[in-house]
Amino acid sequence: QVQVAESGGGLVQAGGSLRLSCTVSRSTFTIHRFGWYRQASGSQRELVAGISSGGVTDYAASVKGRFTISRDNPNNTVYLQMNSLEPEDTAVYYCNAGYFSGPKVNVEWGRGTQVTVLS
Repeated sequence: QVQVAESGGGLVQAGGSLRLSCTVSRSTFTIHRFGWYRQASGSQRELVAGISSGGVTDYAASVKGRFTISRDNPNNTVYLQMNSLEPEDTAVYYCNAGYFSGPKVNVEWGRGTQVTVLS
């Protein structure tokens, strides 16, 4: 099993930046894919960004050009750099890690970190 823990959320003014961290309990080389998701109050959880083991990234259209996902393999951490934040980015941000367990892919989630963007 993999433990996933997010950190770095907080309160920021519109136009500001935050960097979220997602730390896992095993080498990130063994993680097939990381994803950052967010869930605003009253809304469904949505994918924000993902990064594969090969470093291929994908982003939601609403954050492309503002957010950057990256892997720090020596520190078992994945980051989400969020720039030009907007009030609409306010949500709880979750990280997940997908890894192979035999033929299956297991996915573990963190507990989330709150991001609040003030207008």
